[in-house]
Amino acid sequence: MSQSEVYNQAGFGRPVPRGTRPAVVVIDFTYGFTDTQYPTAADMSAQMAATRRITDAARAKGFPVIYTAIAYHPGELDKLAWLKKATGMAALLEGSRLVEIDAATGIQPQDTIITKKGASAFFGTNLAGLLTSAGVDTLIVTGATTSGCVRASTVDAVQAGFNVLVPRDCCADRAQAPHDANLYDMHQKYADVTDADDILAWLGTVPAKAG
Repeated sequence: MSQSEVYNQAGFGRPVPRGTRPAVVVIDFTYGFTDTQYPTAADMSAQMAATRRITDAARAKGFPVIYTAIAYHPGELDKLAWLKKATGMAALLEGSRLVEIDAATGIQPQDTIITKKGASAFFGTNLAGLLTSAGVDTLIVTGATTSGCVRASTVDAVQAGFNVLVPRDCCADRAQAPHDANLYDMHQKYADVTDADDILAWLGTVPAKAG
């Protein structure tokens, strides 16, 4: 039995329903991840450009666009378990350029920025409350890294009750193998993994938010 047959027989990989109140969450496209002068970063310019197409379209229809950034206070660095495993992340200090959203994303003044301390955009933040208050039913998740914070945020989004879409060309990682493996797994269990063109075509059919 092939891998696809095994997953299909187990009931995975079914399509995700798409609602009428989408939002976009852009995970950690900060300079610490996108500017290759920093050891924690990789070239994510193509993925940011593809994401910008989606965020521009979402804003034009009045849908929420939310960015996340990992940022630590110096007093947290020796107390967080994640930083004992991923020591390079300790460079992401509050107030530094590394935790600023990359201007190439096209971020706008009205966009929300969520500061987080771990992989998931939901853990220890008010993101779920913001999305619920905005009446969001479908979440488009983009950003970095695919195998880390994108995956963690996608899993938590589903657990928080949102249908999730992940455009593969809007997600970036430091290596291809974990990128591909995690996209495959997310598509089977948590989200529809698609692409920017599909998301844009769908957004074109969704009525603009009133007001």
